[in-house]
Amino acid sequence: MPDAATLTADELIMGQHLVQTLNLDGVQAADIAPDAALFGNHAEGLGLDSIDALEIALMIQQHYGVELRSEDKEARTAFESLRKLTQFVLFKRS
Repeated sequence: MPDAATLTADELIMGQHLVQTLNLDGVQAADIAPDAALFGNHAEGLGLDSIDALEIALMIQQHYGVELRSEDKEARTAFESLRKLTQFVLFKRS
């Protein structure tokens, strides 16, 4: 498992939002590998599904004021990892 030092402060906060929003029992934000896949069955990933994506999009809109649109290719790419999601949201927010 990675340690918190591998995550930026923004990634750690985003990870905490994900853990809370999705009720990820037994998962700590600091344990999420920043470049691991969020969706699907990958060894280091979270194994999230499309329902989780909807919950994440709602959380991002509420916490960051950023609307994720399914037709936006950049938004779809952002869901690949915690790092990409955090970078995308921070870019759109600024």
